Amino acid sequence: MNAPQNRKEAYKQLRERQANDRVKAREGMMRGDERYFPARDQGPARKFARDWVDSRRIVSQYFLPFSLLILLLTWVPFPAEIRGYINVAVITIGWPIMMVGVLLTSVWVSWKVKKLVAEKFPNESTRGVGFYAAMRALQIRKLRFPPPALLPGGKPVPPKN
Repeated sequence: MNAPQNRKEAYKQLRERQANDRVKAREGMMRGDERYFPARDQGPARKFARDWVDSRRIVSQYFLPFSLLILLLTWVPFPAEIRGYINVAVITIGWPIMMVGVLLTSVWVSWKVKKLVAEKFPNESTRGVGFYAAMRALQIRKLRFPPPALLPGGKPVPPKN
């Protein structure tokens, strides 16, 4: 890199350097390199919470796909004879059951992860770890960030070629 001749060139070089740094950081995050994670995702307690959530199939991870299904079912022009039954089944039965399931699962995940982190890392703060785990459990598995390191069942994710 050459020394800039003027302010405009210096700014251009700065932007190029920042873009390269962002690409490097993004690649590091996608590889699972904790050095490149944001502060909210760093530390042994957060890693434990991520691994604990990722190694299980949890009811709340199906919240978004189920919500999309409910939304689509309310838009489908069913015949008038069965539209009422579908609306009752979807809106007054399915939606509340799903919401209660998500709420109970989130509370359970939060409580369980906080308890396990306190036992496993006695010198580590448990502040925010339960909420972090509950929010991760709500996300669709393929969209979780940082990407899951474990498959359901606890096996490591095979490396991508």
